[in-house]
Amino acid sequence: MTTLPHASFPMSFAYIKRYQMVIDLTKVMLSDSLLPAGFYFLEWHPAFIERHAKTKYLSFCNEIDARIFPSFRQYDACLRLMRSIAEKSAFLPETTWLIVQGEPLKEVRDCATIQGLKHNDLLGAIQNVAVLPDFRGRGLGQSLVLKSLHGFRNAGITQVTLEVTAENTPAVCLYEKLGFRTVKTVYKETVAGI
Repeated sequence: MTTLPHASFPMSFAYIKRYQMVIDLTKVMLSDSLLPAGFYFLEWHPAFIERHAKTKYLSFCNEIDARIFPSFRQYDACLRLMRSIAEKSAFLPETTWLIVQGEPLKEVRDCATIQGLKHNDLLGAIQNVAVLPDFRGRGLGQSLVLKSLHGFRNAGITQVTLEVTAENTPAVCLYEKLGFRTVKTVYKETVAGI
């Protein structure tokens, strides 16, 4: 029998507070999802899976969420995550978008991504809302979430959930502004220092 060596360094654990939030699409007015000049939405297509994965990775790799979700720490893991999401029977293409800066058919830069799943006929879930650091503070996150929520509504979904790290105050405020409310607080264990 082979025994594995014990780690020779002390490990400390931290708990990160997360909010589970929900929006009732039957009780809110959704405004149009407008983008600043020079930006446009790119609807889901399987050929764009690597672009979604790269945008997700570059948005999260240096953020607190990468301490909770190891898949955000490496591009290859983000690509596996995107493939896993897209292969699910519950995947909703109409809720999954890229925001791109530039002119179509010319040089462009992917700036943000979102994906959605259906839990059942009436309940959906936003998987990730990822905006590259250089593009934050321009309203792209709000437009991205609105675009996805319109997709959920068009698919017949009446409630949509998401989970957000509590210390991500701008995201929490955005979701509350759009009509999400916190229904549960959870704590995710993570190794401190990662």
